[in-house]
Amino acid sequence: MKKRLLNATALACALTLGVTLFAGCKTGGSESSKDGNKPKDKTTVRYNLGADPKTLDPALNTAVDGATVLQNLYVGLMKTDEKEQPVPGVAQSYEISADKLTYTFKLRDSKWSDGKPVTAEQFKYAWLRALDPKTQPVPAEYAYQMFYIKNGEKFYKGQAKPEEVGIEVPDAKTIRVTLEAPCPYFLALTAFPTYFPVRQDMIEKDVKKWWTAKETAISNGPFKLESLAPKSKLVLVKNPEYYDAAKVKLEKVDMDLTDDRQTALAAYTKGELDMMESPPPQDIPKLLKEKKAVIAPYLGTYFYVINMRPSLKTKNPAAYEALSKPQVRKALALAIDKKSIIDNVSKGGQTPAWGFVPMGIKDDKLNDFAMAKKYMEKENGDPEQAKKLLADAGYPDGKGFPKLTLKYNNNVGHQNMAIAIQDMWKKTLGIDIQLSNEEWAVFQSSRNNGDFEIARHGWIADYNDPMSFLDMWISGEGEGVWGNNDAHFKNDRYDDLIRKARVEIDLAKRTQLLHEAEAILMEEMPILPIYFYTNVLCFKDYVKGVRKSPLGFLYFETAYIE
Repeated sequence: MKKRLLNATALACALTLGVTLFAGCKTGGSESSKDGNKPKDKTTVRYNLGADPKTLDPALNTAVDGATVLQNLYVGLMKTDEKEQPVPGVAQSYEISADKLTYTFKLRDSKWSDGKPVTAEQFKYAWLRALDPKTQPVPAEYAYQMFYIKNGEKFYKGQAKPEEVGIEVPDAKTIRVTLEAPCPYFLALTAFPTYFPVRQDMIEKDVKKWWTAKETAISNGPFKLESLAPKSKLVLVKNPEYYDAAKVKLEKVDMDLTDDRQTALAAYTKGELDMMESPPPQDIPKLLKEKKAVIAPYLGTYFYVINMRPSLKTKNPAAYEALSKPQVRKALALAIDKKSIIDNVSKGGQTPAWGFVPMGIKDDKLNDFAMAKKYMEKENGDPEQAKKLLADAGYPDGKGFPKLTLKYNNNVGHQNMAIAIQDMWKKTLGIDIQLSNEEWAVFQSSRNNGDFEIARHGWIADYNDPMSFLDMWISGEGEGVWGNNDAHFKNDRYDDLIRKARVEIDLAKRTQLLHEAEAILMEEMPILPIYFYTNVLCFKDYVKGVRKSPLGFLYFETAYIE
């Protein structure tokens, strides 16, 4: 397929992500200040974050918007550099044992934003809190990110005590971690928000809202929280206690919390914002043509998730019966014309998704994992096969098919996508799908709690490895904690393959195990992959030094106004 490309200079800049995206790259994609748009001042960047983050609790956040804020508030044992490689953060140094099972980190002198020292015990507390299924206000969906630690999964399942988890603190500046098996990306994991340290004394003041007020949202990164006004603005200010504060040039980052893309674009055009992402799809072609936007790489997949939970049987027996059939799920997938979606709805130069793991995620030979096998090769779907599968499932031409609801978060892009796919399902399969939308935070809770039949979803890599996309579908128990497996997909063979891959030290064998797991995922179809993401960015040319990660995060630590 002919893919929409950047102009040559912008492409050269974007392909170096994560190098600093706006570091003097004269991308025609940034809007010139000659148009009359000028910065508010030389110490503030105004950025549209989008909807209110559901949470800024490092253990509980699962969204990219929240993670962008957290990456600027906190720093873990490691952080990532311009090439997305882990480098020392709070850890001044580390040693890895010969068998690659034990990591010993030595902490540098560093402080929290209230001047108190950062200690190894605070990391241990944060990690055990993320693992504990009794954590309040809710268990961490990302607890499985800690299962690489010895007895982490057993503790999560109530089969081990906290002191049996492989986290030791010999002294205030040393933390020793023992793994279940060698993990080639463990250092990268320690740069992920779930692994950030937190202050027990602050959390216990208000377990639900401690992260909303500057008095309790104490952080250890380049910025600290100044204020949070829902549906209005989130303000970060420079943290003078940060160990590398001399590098931080900005005094403030104003994060606008306008979710409506058209409103955000209007504010950007009028000079009220310096940066924004994801402009309205209908405006993207014009913005690209006028060199007022660029397309950047993004390691992620846009998809719909199917509710396969037994609890749906009680709420909607007919929906449960239909969605429990693999033929129905495959029919829904094959009835989607992905090329038409990209050309006419999303318009962001995306690639049709033929699997779940996106292009750009590497295998053991550093080749694209996704290129090994294309599970769904037809970009415009397969209407005839979709009809046959639906008939085989007992619903010829859609007769007798229950009315289902497709739920999405309140955003014009997701709305247009839902309307287009609703129409495709009606024309190809003869089925009627109702649409429902909710605000972002409410929608995340609904999806996590199983209050849906089909729901919009998107997943961005946490680290560059196929496991970041595949271990989220491992099963939980009953109606309890299932992490990010919102489908409640359960397949014993799949679970076995993921567990074997976690401990396999032969990288070629590990890749094969993960390919086999993805094949099961695409055969069972608890998800309907639609496209592999790109990221459309608009920024003024006076904004420099902001680093954009292909994992979706924006880093303002080295940003400045020229």
